[in-house]
Amino acid sequence: MEKEKTAAVVLAAGQGKRMQADRPKQYLMLKDRPILLYSLQAFEESEVDEIALVVGKGEEAYCRKEIVEKFELKKVSRIIPGGKERYLSVAAGLQALNTASMEKNGYVFIHDGARPFLTPELIHKLLEEVRRYKACIAGMPVKDTIKIADENKNVSSTPKRELVWQVQTPQVFSYSLIYNAYQKLLMGSQIQVTDDAMVLEQMTGYKIHLVEAYYQNIKITTPEDIAIAQAFLENYLK
Repeated sequence: MEKEKTAAVVLAAGQGKRMQADRPKQYLMLKDRPILLYSLQAFEESEVDEIALVVGKGEEAYCRKEIVEKFELKKVSRIIPGGKERYLSVAAGLQALNTASMEKNGYVFIHDGARPFLTPELIHKLLEEVRRYKACIAGMPVKDTIKIADENKNVSSTPKRELVWQVQTPQVFSYSLIYNAYQKLLMGSQIQVTDDAMVLEQMTGYKIHLVEAYYQNIKITTPEDIAIAQAFLENYLK
């Protein structure tokens, strides 16, 4: 059997308008390092073979010089411009990794560069699970009761809390499975997708396995999240 290959698509093409900062959130400093660097270093220290870094158009040279070369990231094999929407950036990253070996026996992690608390341990856990299930996503059971609202903001239903999960990234898939699902999406589907698992669900109906991660695996989106992230670094993740 041909050797397994693993790769990661790290998304750093967002504008981060809710952060209200003078630059995209992934380049803001968290302690002494750019937010984006944390997840790239986690993949660098993991079993993943290579990383496709997807950045905003025109930011390729900056990322190569100020992040990849400055911090000696050897596994970043390509830096490519993303699209106007997240799903277009993912599709670009998947296309950049399209090789015969990935198609035949490859797994791909898709991760938001604004989630800095990824660890090599979680990457390993997900890789073990995806070998069995072919499609896995990191997440955690919700702590709060969730209400489903109708269009008038009235409560429509209350799902059982033990069945509701808060989804995170990385989301990891058999490469051929997710690549083909994205190709189908790009051929003209009008559905609105919010994560990669939803693309696979909607395009193929494939069942996706949830893998418990940890609550600190937050996505930095607003100024308040920076303060929370600083607290995690100082008190929990030393």
